[in-house]
Amino acid sequence: MIENTPDALEVSIVVPIYNEEENLGELLRRVHEAMEPTGRSWELICIDDCSSDTSATLLEQFATTRPWLHPLYLIRNYGQSAAMQAGFDAAAGAVVVTLDGDLQNDPADIPGLLDMLDQRPEIDIISGWRKNRQDRYINRKLPSMIANGLISRMTGVHLHDYGCSLKVYRSESIRDVKIYGELHRFIPALAAQFGAKVIEVPVSHHARMHGQSKYGIDRTLRVVLDLLWVKFLLRFLHRPMHAFGGAGITLLLPGLLSLGVLVVEKVFLGENIGGRPLLLLGVMLTLMGVQLVAMGLLGEILIRIYHEPAGRAQYLLRAAPRRRGKANPTSKTAPEPNS
Repeated sequence: MIENTPDALEVSIVVPIYNEEENLGELLRRVHEAMEPTGRSWELICIDDCSSDTSATLLEQFATTRPWLHPLYLIRNYGQSAAMQAGFDAAAGAVVVTLDGDLQNDPADIPGLLDMLDQRPEIDIISGWRKNRQDRYINRKLPSMIANGLISRMTGVHLHDYGCSLKVYRSESIRDVKIYGELHRFIPALAAQFGAKVIEVPVSHHARMHGQSKYGIDRTLRVVLDLLWVKFLLRFLHRPMHAFGGAGITLLLPGLLSLGVLVVEKVFLGENIGGRPLLLLGVMLTLMGVQLVAMGLLGEILIRIYHEPAGRAQYLLRAAPRRRGKANPTSKTAPEPNS
């Protein structure tokens, strides 16, 4: 087995923890049983999101006898996205695996996903699909189906199950991805903008045995709000004038047209326009249009301030296509491309 050192580390498993004291021991046992036979060097990073139970204390105790366990403790409850980002920042492995701490994801699926990633060098992210999901339909499955449909349609990255936490990433595919708020469910879509190739694979799913779910039907509303930001981020981050300016012109043109009609009636026909609703509508549309265009101009200035002083590039280069094997230097023919 490869020595488990940061320089040689192959796999980092990132697990956000919040009030999972009843599941922690079993989680560590199952992860160890899944990973130890693989012969890979690995670490388990558990991020305690300021649990109100004894999760943090248990993690500290378990870490004294398990050198592969690296717990992190957030100073307050930031939420799952911040906890996952802390895990990504601390991960030293060439591959990063994420899963929930409630044991609804099965750690036994991890070795198979890692093997699949090895066999598919063109793939950067494998996303789990809870095809036979063991949750209640009304408050879990139905909102999830609606959310997954919305996300797939608006981001262009079509997955059945964005909410499944069991995912495998090549570390370089998420190096430039930063998640805020509750954007952890959008990581495949965010990574896709940096050129990551994503596939979806069915994985096991179990009913929760201990503790309580942290999600409810109100999660769908939060997903919609986050989705608006992700849509803007993916489409207009480098061209905010196209978003605000387009909406501004759409309002400005009918506003100016309305005011122009009223000016003609006043100047050439001598009609009284002071009490006309069209006057109020024209002024309102014109002011709103001017404000939106001005916001677009400010956005263009800000995006240049963001990129230029810090020397940030507006683009990223990708590496040459990965191949499954090296060409034989004595061979006169090039290796066949992957299918």
